[in-house]
Amino acid sequence: MHTRTSCCGAVENWHFAEVKGRAARHSGHDVIGARRWRPLAAVPRTSPVGRTLVGLLTRNMAARSVGELQDMEVDRRGESEESGDDDTRRRSINGDVDPSQAAGTGKEESPVDMDTITLDPEEEDVDLVHCRIGKIEGLEVLQKAKTLSLRQNLIKKIENLDSLTSLRELDLYDNQIRKLENLHQLTELEQLDVSFNILRKVEGLEQLTSLKKLFLLHNKISGIANLDHFTCLEMLELGSNRIRVIENLDALSSLQSLFLGTNKITKLQNLDGLHNLTVLSIQSNRITKLEGLQNLVSLKELYLSHNGIEVIEGLENNKKLTTLDIAANRIKRIENIGHLTELQEFWMNDNQIDNWSDLDELKNARSLETVYLERNPLQKDPQYRRKIMLALPSVRQIDAAFIRF
Repeated sequence: MHTRTSCCGAVENWHFAEVKGRAARHSGHDVIGARRWRPLAAVPRTSPVGRTLVGLLTRNMAARSVGELQDMEVDRRGESEESGDDDTRRRSINGDVDPSQAAGTGKEESPVDMDTITLDPEEEDVDLVHCRIGKIEGLEVLQKAKTLSLRQNLIKKIENLDSLTSLRELDLYDNQIRKLENLHQLTELEQLDVSFNILRKVEGLEQLTSLKKLFLLHNKISGIANLDHFTCLEMLELGSNRIRVIENLDALSSLQSLFLGTNKITKLQNLDGLHNLTVLSIQSNRITKLEGLQNLVSLKELYLSHNGIEVIEGLENNKKLTTLDIAANRIKRIENIGHLTELQEFWMNDNQIDNWSDLDELKNARSLETVYLERNPLQKDPQYRRKIMLALPSVRQIDAAFIRF
């Protein structure tokens, strides 16, 4: 059991549950409440009252559906190549500027006064999530704080944190921050999360030499730079940005996990210095060739789905791989992986595999438990599952379904 201070000033008792995988960490927010629809009273639809109620309900649902479609269209625009720009977020479905939204971020909420939030000077774990905080101020009393979460607020600038020198974790996920700044005094910081903001570059972190985990997911960062001082960094998350080239990673000798999914990367390169890397994720990019991985001898998990790869190759030195994800590419053959004897997860769905003999490449993987081969030509075979079970007897899961014995 742990205690934390909420934005309402109350001290709550709660359990920490360890969630495996970074996907769970960024998969969504806490559920605060759910809307439940209750049925109308049993009124005959042919009666005047019934017709009125049905008419109102139909019009309301239609209006709601249009609103949802507009929201979806705006969301899609926000995910476009020019995502996050102020003008883009203010435009409606017809392309006109919505005067009802304020210029800038388009947030409808108004910031609260920090004086209305009660802070406990003795608290080590401070949770100020979704409190409509517009400016970081008045936190000087938190001299004992080791963890500070300011998720889902309206913060535009990192400031007034100089006195919190005991901080180990700082969470600024989902705000309106445009620049990494004013963090030089937090020299003990080990984890920093500034995901879902409006950052355009990595900067202002030179003094954070103790940092072990850095999350910069879903910003507007166009290049990998200013990381040379992160000799202790173990995890780097730069997914959903605008990065085109893998570069400037040579100094990250302690890096174990690197996430670069949903960028614009066209080539696997400049990874030679990452000898301790165990997890590499470059999903949803523009890669067409498997290369540049020969020095990653410690690699255990490789995620390359949703690219344009045509041939499995270049994995000769990656003998410790336990998970290989090359789903949704353009691969026609399973080949060049017979040496991956420690493989446990093989994700190959949505490719062009049509030859059952290709499964022989996986027979040396005695610990193989899961294979995904759906939406390949092989799946058209009526004996699809049976043939996989016969070829790979160690497998316990085929696609999304477990094998029943």
